[in-house]
Amino acid sequence: MGSRGVGQWIRQGWAERPLRLDLALYAIAAGYALALALTDKHYGFRIWANFAVAAYTLALAHTCWLRLTPRREGGWWRSRWLGIGAVGVVGMLAPLVFLLVRRLTGVDWLETPWSWSAQPEVWVIERSASLFLDTGTPYVDVGALGRPPEVNDYTPYGPVMTVFGLPRALAGGTPVTDVLTDARLYFALTAVLCAWGAWRLLGKPRIPVRAAQLVAVFPLTALTFATAGPDLAIVSLLVLGAALAATDRPALSAVVLALVTSAKLIVAPAAVVLGILVLARLGRRALLRFVLVLLAVCAAVNVPVYLVHPEAFLEHVIRFPAGLGAVTSPAASPLPGHLIASAGPIGKAFTFGLLGAAALAIMWWIIRRPPVTGGDALLRIAVGLGTFTMLTPATRFGYLVYPVVLLGAMLCFPSRESASRVAATPGAGTSSESTPFTSS
Repeated sequence: MGSRGVGQWIRQGWAERPLRLDLALYAIAAGYALALALTDKHYGFRIWANFAVAAYTLALAHTCWLRLTPRREGGWWRSRWLGIGAVGVVGMLAPLVFLLVRRLTGVDWLETPWSWSAQPEVWVIERSASLFLDTGTPYVDVGALGRPPEVNDYTPYGPVMTVFGLPRALAGGTPVTDVLTDARLYFALTAVLCAWGAWRLLGKPRIPVRAAQLVAVFPLTALTFATAGPDLAIVSLLVLGAALAATDRPALSAVVLALVTSAKLIVAPAAVVLGILVLARLGRRALLRFVLVLLAVCAAVNVPVYLVHPEAFLEHVIRFPAGLGAVTSPAASPLPGHLIASAGPIGKAFTFGLLGAAALAIMWWIIRRPPVTGGDALLRIAVGLGTFTMLTPATRFGYLVYPVVLLGAMLCFPSRESASRVAATPGAGTSSESTPFTSS
């Protein structure tokens, strides 16, 4: 099933009783936030959850009012967007501002998650920028610390992620500048700019309410927005890369994919999907250009950092995420892959077997039904990243934000393009000029 079929199924199924589904979404989200507020050990998570309970309850109350009152006339107060706005202001912006100010008390690097105003990835990325400016590499030499390394000594990201920490490294130091240079602001800004850029590239299509609910105010998105943020920047760059490829700009798409892969390696399979999209739409020459640009930008970004300290680069970027570093990654969530792997060596072997079988099945699907639209590509990337998150032994529940956001973004991508721009078979097309989408 392509993105058009999935998109139509979602739109038709959700359009019949939109308010009932809104009620279910906001009720479940409010329940999730309440459970987090009462049980989670992380200070930032609990603060977000307290704000989010109020936000989702407001959205739920408004939806109940819409459901129970007859619609005599229209008006902004009867718009379903009002609930989204309530969650955006009360459940995202308000806790972010609170935590930015609260972080000035200085609780980073303590072994007390009940005091953290930002998740460790925020401090680690900001530290990586300072290290890069001082030493030319964002990675600590864990073998030269004079003590056993610990998990927060690691920066399990590519060199591009360092960019988000540069404002703090260059301009931090006072209470005002520390608030204004928090990496979370730049993750959020990147997400907004990439979403806006993709929307412009696609011809400013109408944004469905359901898409906004999945992309912006879904609990995983809202929680990440306030407490961490790098995954939102990464997934927004993936959406922008898909929009560039789908509007026949393979070189620019390759640049974006090279940068996003050089920030977080786990999204590298998305480059394969978008490469097949380029092949299906424009042919082999465009695919060759896509691959060459991708490799050139990856080399330009990674090789200089690698040469400064090859061992540190491999330890942080490759070994630690793979579970082969001097310290084992603490990433773990009650998802199938982790639960099966926890049964022992046989369980771990079975998990990797499942992961390999799933990878082969997804690859067969992509080859059998190559994506020809941006929505097709996003659907396949969402399924791939969702499967990886569910089946990988060392993973985080928060990584499910990737498939949720990608499926929401898919609803904004036109489901049909000019037939003249899509090759009948892979390799049939050669043109690289952009052609505007037709709306659906």
